[in-house]
Amino acid sequence: MRLKKQIAVLLALFLFFTAVDFGFYNVFTKRYINDTSEQMQAKSIELYKYLPFDSNSQIVKLDSEFKLEKDLPVIDGAAALYPVFSAFVNAVYPQDSVSFDGENFTEGSALQYTNTRGAYKAVVDGNVDLIVCVKPSEEQKKYASDNGVELEYVPIGYEAFVFIVNINNPVDNLTTDNIRDIYSGKIVNWSQVGGNNKYIDPITRNKGSGSQTAMLSFMNGQKIKKNPVAVFGSPIGFSFRYYVESLVANGKVKMLSLDGVYPDKENIANKTYPIVSEIYAVYDKANKNPNIQPLVEWMLSDEGQEIIEKSGYVPLS
Repeated sequence: MRLKKQIAVLLALFLFFTAVDFGFYNVFTKRYINDTSEQMQAKSIELYKYLPFDSNSQIVKLDSEFKLEKDLPVIDGAAALYPVFSAFVNAVYPQDSVSFDGENFTEGSALQYTNTRGAYKAVVDGNVDLIVCVKPSEEQKKYASDNGVELEYVPIGYEAFVFIVNINNPVDNLTTDNIRDIYSGKIVNWSQVGGNNKYIDPITRNKGSGSQTAMLSFMNGQKIKKNPVAVFGSPIGFSFRYYVESLVANGKVKMLSLDGVYPDKENIANKTYPIVSEIYAVYDKANKNPNIQPLVEWMLSDEGQEIIEKSGYVPLS
């Protein structure tokens, strides 16, 4: 009898801790797990899917009459814009100018990828000639200034900065003031904005990333505050539209309308969506590579703008 009681107690403890672990996983751990591939987790994008000069590549393939053969500007840029500048290289660079070892571009490759933060550092350090990114953070601007580098920013297209929630969240629209109030801690429950009675968990990104820089700019000086009990609620996050819609779309999230306007390409082009970001070709004004300017001018041509549009972004005109 005593042995049966001990077994029953041990079984009860086992079931209790199993339930606790399961609950902790579903409440805390599950929402932060990145269930994409290892390369996506490490680099924010699977590089091999968007390689130039690859018959299986998912980039826009355009064979331009404009070609570069020597003095090739080394190109880098943001994760969400990698398919765009990879398509640029595919259109105008020679095939042997790109070298990829299966995980990374090699040192001598004219195409590189280090994401927004790495790209801004690389162009200032002189390791690359041209980057395709959204605008830099204050820290990135200061790094350029401290190193005596004056950067040139040439707009080549448009993109929307968007906010995302779980697909089952009944909220479809927020105002820009709602968003600022959520991230500054003034609004803490979804019921305050027409949703369910749940805490709002505002998710942020890594410092120096393109999306975090855009978010800080959007907050316009208001500090982001984290509610310590927010992890018990339902999250809201942010990113750029193309990255959400095209690169990591999984059917589990939806983009919100802002001020009643949904972030589709038409509303980005006509500027009715309230947060439209310019995409820039960025280079050091003192860089002597003779092909930087011709390449940027080609990006602004009908062919370059066609690549931007067919890649899922919004061209200048």
